[in-house]
Amino acid sequence: MQRFIAPAVLAAAIVLGGCQATAPVVPVPVHGFVTDMKAFDAFIATHPTPEQFRTSYPDVQLVMPGTITTMELRSNNSRYYPELDKDGRITGGHFS
Repeated sequence: MQRFIAPAVLAAAIVLGGCQATAPVVPVPVHGFVTDMKAFDAFIATHPTPEQFRTSYPDVQLVMPGTITTMELRSNNSRYYPELDKDGRITGGHFS
């Protein structure tokens, strides 16, 4: 009987370990323009979708390829031109 206890405990641990669910991380929106470039670069490194970008940085204008904008020069990191991969995720870009 004792030789069945260890496999039973192991099986229970595996089953219960699979039941643990991690809560999805909800990004906290960064209001205003981008001032913390280190945090912004770390965010872009996650290859967010345009919708995730807009949720995380609601005050930054995301200018998608083919979008017409004005010619004004902004120096406050308020308008971002993304580079997209084949899946439409942001892989880089620049401010204007």
